[in-house]
Amino acid sequence: MDILFDDGPVDDGIVLYTYWRSSAAYRVRIGLELKGLAWEGRPVHLVRDGGEQHADAYAALNPQQLVPTLLHDGHVLNQSLAILEYLDERFPQVPLLPADAAGRARVRGLAQLVACDIHPINNLRVMQYLERDLQVPADARTQWTLHWMAEGLTAMETMLANSGDTGRFCHGDRPTLADLCLMPQLYNAHRFGLDLAPYPTLRRIEAACQTVDAFERARPENQVDAMR
Repeated sequence: MDILFDDGPVDDGIVLYTYWRSSAAYRVRIGLELKGLAWEGRPVHLVRDGGEQHADAYAALNPQQLVPTLLHDGHVLNQSLAILEYLDERFPQVPLLPADAAGRARVRGLAQLVACDIHPINNLRVMQYLERDLQVPADARTQWTLHWMAEGLTAMETMLANSGDTGRFCHGDRPTLADLCLMPQLYNAHRFGLDLAPYPTLRRIEAACQTVDAFERARPENQVDAMR
């Protein structure tokens, strides 16, 4: 495995252990790009050789054996939303959260709708458990994925469509933490063939995000480990 787990201490540079198709790592990549931060990506292939995230050296770095893991200023950080809030506090330029308490709560709620309610029951390790341990057929696994995506995105569509706080993006007219979570989830929705016609507000926001260079640079296909 050509993963650099033991490079010694990290100085002020930002290192991100990532996987091109990981939704959680995708969120963090968008945040780094929006803030214009220089960062070093270290790919962790989640499938090859049974999953490089299970290597002893990486498990010592992140006991959950998940990506992303971010190294900065001597700190080892995990969980994408916590990482993004850390980056927002350390590098407040291009803020990811609104200035007001109610706005921050709304954006966090939208972000958590994706990161806590949709994504966890559709991610790789869940699908592997359904396949390998429970021997759930492929078509049933696909239906599982589409069901939970549709349920969560339906709620998000309603919340966004019915709120005056929704602007060009999920909250106002600049990207926030909510958009950073939404875009990877919509990427997955396209990948699994979910019909997005019932979600006009989500599709409009997706189109707005696609005009921002930072989102394009963070896309899975534009990562060095894409499709390896």
